[in-house]
Amino acid sequence: MLQRVTSLSVRLVERWLPDPFVLVLLLTLLVFAAGIGVEGQSPVAMLEHWGKGFWNLLQFSMQMVLILVTGWVLATTLFFRRILEAIAKLAHTPGQAILLVSVVSLVASWLNWGFGLVIGAMFARQLARGVTGVDYRLLIASAYSGFVIWHGGLSGSVPLTLATADHFLAARTGVIATGDTIFSTFNLVIVLALFICVPILNRLMMPRPEDTVTVDPALLVEVEFVPDTTTGTPAARLDNSILLAQSVGIMGLVFSGYYFLVSAGTLNLNIVNFMFLFLGIMLHGRPSRFLAAIGDAARGAGGIIVQFPFYAGLMGMIVGSGLAVSISNVFVAVSTDATLPLFAFLGAGLVNIFVPSGGGQWAVQGPIMVEAAASMGADLPRVAMAVAWGDAWTNLIQPFWALPALAIAGLRAKDIMGYCLITLFMSGVVIGLGLTFMP
Repeated sequence: MLQRVTSLSVRLVERWLPDPFVLVLLLTLLVFAAGIGVEGQSPVAMLEHWGKGFWNLLQFSMQMVLILVTGWVLATTLFFRRILEAIAKLAHTPGQAILLVSVVSLVASWLNWGFGLVIGAMFARQLARGVTGVDYRLLIASAYSGFVIWHGGLSGSVPLTLATADHFLAARTGVIATGDTIFSTFNLVIVLALFICVPILNRLMMPRPEDTVTVDPALLVEVEFVPDTTTGTPAARLDNSILLAQSVGIMGLVFSGYYFLVSAGTLNLNIVNFMFLFLGIMLHGRPSRFLAAIGDAARGAGGIIVQFPFYAGLMGMIVGSGLAVSISNVFVAVSTDATLPLFAFLGAGLVNIFVPSGGGQWAVQGPIMVEAAASMGADLPRVAMAVAWGDAWTNLIQPFWALPALAIAGLRAKDIMGYCLITLFMSGVVIGLGLTFMP
C-alpha cells in the first residue's frame, strides 16, 4: 500500500511540480495578489514591499553558497573521501543504504542544520557509488529528510534566541533556558520518534526493482586534479606551494580553536563555513588543487544565487503587507490553551512556505504567539517550539532549502519531492502528537 501511495505521489510531483525558479515566480504573483485582495494593500505598496525586501537575504545567500561550495570542497579531499567510504561500507544492500543515509543525515542536522544539508547529500553520493541497485532519487530524498529535525536540535534559531539575554521579546518572556525547549521531555521525545520513524518510512518507500531509478557510479566519481609541478616559474611554485596552503590553513584552525575554547563561541553558519574553508585548504594540500575543487563546486550554486533574492522579496511582501500576521491570527483564533501548540505548529508550517527563514519567521510570529500563550495560559516554551517545528516541517516541500542538496546530487526538485511529501505527512503526525500530548 505504501509503495502504491509513494508511486502516486512521485508521479503527481513529476507531472505538476515546476522548476523551483518557476515556483518562486508563481509564489511571488500569488502573494502580490493576496496582499491586495486580503490585506487591502495597493499595488504600489506591494511593489514597494517586494522591492525593499528583495536584497535582504544577500548575506544569507552568500552563506548558503559557501556552505555548498566549502562542503563540497571538504568532502572531495582524500581524507574525507576515505571517511565517507568507510562508513558507506556498512551498507551492503539498497535497504541498508537508505537506512544509513537517513540516520547520518538526522544526526548531522540535529548537530547543525548547515552541516546536515551538506553531509547528508555528500554521503548519499558516496553510497550511490558503492551500493548496487539503490534508487538514487529516494537516496537523496532520504538524505534531505533528516533536515526536518534541525529546529529541534542544537542549532535551532528560535530556542537559541529565547535563551539569549536581551533578545527582542525578553521583556515579555524573559530568558527561556534550552532545558525548557531543546532539552525538554516533549522535544526529546519528538526527536527520538523521528529518529525511528523517518529511516523506517524511507526504507518502506523503496520502489519495486522494475521502478528503481539508479545512477551510473562513474558519473559520481570526482575527477582527481593533478597539479603541474614541472613548471619552475615563481608563480607556478606559489600556486603549488604546500607550505603556503598549510600555513594559512593552520591559522584558520587556530582561530577556530580560540573561538570555541577561549571565546566560548557557539556553532553557527559562519563558523561552520570558516572551518570547512580552512580544512579544505589544508587537506587539499596545494592552492592549485583547492582552487580546482572550488571551480567544480561553484557550478552547482546557480539556483541559490538566482532564487534566494526572490524569496527575500516574498518575505518582504508577506511581512510588510500583514499577511503573515493574518495567517497566524487565524490559527490563534481557533485555539485553546491545550491546542495552541498544535495550531501554532500548523500556522508556522504554512507561513514557512512563504517565509523560509527560522529567525525571520520568529520575528513575525513570535510576538503573536507569545501574546496568545500569555492570554490563554498556555505553555510558552512548548508554543515557541511549535513554531520552530512548523518552520522545519514544511522545509520538506520547500525547494528553498533543498537547493544545496540538489546541487550536490545533480537532481531536480521534482525528483525527490514525491518522497518528501510522504515524509511530510508522517512527520506532521509525529510532531503534532508530541506537541499536544507529551508532558
